[in-house]
Amino acid sequence: MHILIRFSGEITVKKRRTRARFLERLAANVQDALRTTERPFAFSDEGNRFLVESDSPHACPVLSRVFGVQTLSVVERRSFETLEDILKAGAELYSSAVAQKRFAVRARRLVQGRHLPFSSLDIERELGAALRPYADRVDLEAPQITIFVEVRSREADFFTEKLAGPGGLPLGTAGKSIALLSGGFDSAVASWLMLKRGVALDYLFCRLGGSLHEYGALQVAKVLADRWSYGSFPRLYSVNFEPLVAHIQQCVRPSYWQVILKRLMYRAAESLARRSHLLGIVTGESIGQVSSQTLQNLAVISQATTIPLWRPLVGLNKDEILALARRIGTYEYSATVAEYCAILPKRPATAASLSDVLAEEEKLDMSLLDKALQDVCTYDLRRLELSALELPEIEIEEIPESAVVVDLRSPQSYRAWHYPGAIYKDFLSALKEFPSWDRNSVYVLYCELGLKSAHLAEQMRREGFQAFHFKGGWSKLVEYALERGLIPPEILPSSAWA
Repeated sequence: MHILIRFSGEITVKKRRTRARFLERLAANVQDALRTTERPFAFSDEGNRFLVESDSPHACPVLSRVFGVQTLSVVERRSFETLEDILKAGAELYSSAVAQKRFAVRARRLVQGRHLPFSSLDIERELGAALRPYADRVDLEAPQITIFVEVRSREADFFTEKLAGPGGLPLGTAGKSIALLSGGFDSAVASWLMLKRGVALDYLFCRLGGSLHEYGALQVAKVLADRWSYGSFPRLYSVNFEPLVAHIQQCVRPSYWQVILKRLMYRAAESLARRSHLLGIVTGESIGQVSSQTLQNLAVISQATTIPLWRPLVGLNKDEILALARRIGTYEYSATVAEYCAILPKRPATAASLSDVLAEEEKLDMSLLDKALQDVCTYDLRRLELSALELPEIEIEEIPESAVVVDLRSPQSYRAWHYPGAIYKDFLSALKEFPSWDRNSVYVLYCELGLKSAHLAEQMRREGFQAFHFKGGWSKLVEYALERGLIPPEILPSSAWA
């Protein structure tokens, strides 16, 4: 199978030396992508195209994810001496394909240094006439099939499809940055948009909710690394922010929790960026999407760092972001990565002043951030096998009769309805108090989305408790209760689903 690769228009308009550098990088990235198919291939640079020969069924899907590729086509290549040779080859290839269909022929001459005694229009007319007896009719406006012919000195390429690539610039031609990656929709899409502009990335994940939280983010990062980072070997730095979160909640006014947490994340990213000489920090913030992303808050958060901040999503709507997540392939994984709601105050500051934030930060022991950065865990994403990671077996989908069931949601939600026999515990209090709980009991924990309960269950396991969290969070628990007749549907208030 021969595959013809066309370059992004942005590459072709570059000056000669820049264009040569970009194409050299694109050629390396294309070959790196093809190596992932684990099948032999041949690569050749034909000046204004690349040609690949491969028998792998994965070659086209892989090449369609290489940044800098505009389109690609599976082609039939034929040698010729005369126009009649081209017509004969075209008729052999497509007489069956055009049967009972409206068709068109589109030809281009890509000839350097050799005069041909026929034009592109000659090819279109003559090949159209040769195929006309087999087809319904010629239709240049809305054909059911279009036959493309690209002619070089002694060879002609025939094809009927142009598969879209991502376009953009070859990865690595625009430098390298670090991206704050939470595992959610926004940070993944922001990272992809920077990759598309030729910026290679490493990633920083600030772990707030235990190993399962980290695993969810790694799943998202693996999609970006394995599917979209050909020509680069990105790393993910996982920094344990759990002690910092607890410290913020203990020392800082709740309305400033999110702003100050974000500022600490920026400082962590800046530290790692400076270690590796990376150019700036990529974030997934979009103006006004959540309370911490007002212009005023973003201005205050931004002043935590002295290196550039890149915010490719700043003007996008949520539906645009979700559509891109589906295209990229991160949507299904990001959908399972819950936001760490334990750091969400009831009344977050929406117009934080820098002076107030600095005053709150004075209460913090910043050596905790330094310690967290000393213990960073680094993952080589493209070489990482997720199946090799050891995860705590804390998820449960059925509740044992003798279990102590703990509701970690808000008091209002608990009062609206809770699992029969469940006891209410404030999450932050439970993190401190659980060592004094009965160690002979089995505990099943649940919360809104499953992140707080997983975090607490993991902490309890480390201390020797038999603790589990209910998989899927509150909505799955309600389904479980309804299926078992533990609650009549008609008495379940709508607020209980919140």
